[in-house]
Amino acid sequence: MDLIEQLKPGLTGSAEIVVGTRDTAPHVGSGKIGVLATPIMVNLMETAALHAVEQFMPPGYQTVGTHLDVKHFAATPVGLRVRAHAELVKVDGRTLTFRLHAEDEREPIGEGVHVRLIINVERFDVRMQKKLEKT
Repeated sequence: MDLIEQLKPGLTGSAEIVVGTRDTAPHVGSGKIGVLATPIMVNLMETAALHAVEQFMPPGYQTVGTHLDVKHFAATPVGLRVRAHAELVKVDGRTLTFRLHAEDEREPIGEGVHVRLIINVERFDVRMQKKLEKT
């Protein structure tokens, strides 16, 4: 598995939604004001990072998120479009680091850093089954 050849800094991905009531803080339990919930923005950012590298994963491999450091600094009301962007900025073996940002139709709303780890899905599933057996 020589992923380093294909996974290079500069790869980008994006994801977008139009904010609906299902995306608001009260709906997801993260607040009481009917604007885009931070967990939804974070999910959009993770999706953008996944979109940047997913097509390069060989069969049996995937990435999982391991770290997020995100600021959500502007509110977005229901009805506006939000787009998240991710750029792969560092590849260190199986560890991928992304720079993230998000904006709505009016202004920037968030930014951060995200780390994903390349995993072998079969080995991961075996570990999860063993974890279940311990309960």
